[in-house]
Amino acid sequence: MNLGKELFRGLIKENPTLVLLLGMCPTLAVSNQAINGIGMGLAATFVLVGSNVVISLMKNIIPDKVRIPAFVVVIACFVTIIDLTMNAYTPDLHAQLGIFIPLIVVNCIILGRAEAFASKNGVLASLVDGIVMGLGFTVGLTTLGIIREIIGAGSVFGHKLVAENASTVLLFILPPGAFVTLGFVIATVNRLLKKKS
Repeated sequence: MNLGKELFRGLIKENPTLVLLLGMCPTLAVSNQAINGIGMGLAATFVLVGSNVVISLMKNIIPDKVRIPAFVVVIACFVTIIDLTMNAYTPDLHAQLGIFIPLIVVNCIILGRAEAFASKNGVLASLVDGIVMGLGFTVGLTTLGIIREIIGAGSVFGHKLVAENASTVLLFILPPGAFVTLGFVIATVNRLLKKKS
């Protein structure tokens, strides 16, 4: 297994957010600040890695008829762990992300990787897949958060980059700004991928 190739696959070639366009609900909803992007991305990565490993270990035990419900139960266990942990140790971030943490259970990235990869591959491959896809999701959300926060609020990770009286474009930290920013970032990634191939 080539780790560099796997990282390129998760971060660029098959980036869940910017190439496969999966998980759009949390992507658009929580990416108004860079810290939200990192928080949601790392929470989803934890769930993705944990559920991939457990599903890979149980793939020969779970009957085909209850495969999807079993996957959802495994995913829900990891979501509960991360939800309670974030509530205990990062209550401000937990409050910012709100309902989107429990909604990780039905995130199509997590369920898709469980069905398409973890249920068909070994534990190590599933672990690596969970890490690289989770990092890709985190990078996508954080990139959107950084761009939106800089243009919309003149700050990044809460640190002001411009003077208090400097002009910012409020649109970018509002919901329509998510669509605009996502469109430009996806177009840039597509252009880079076309140049590479």
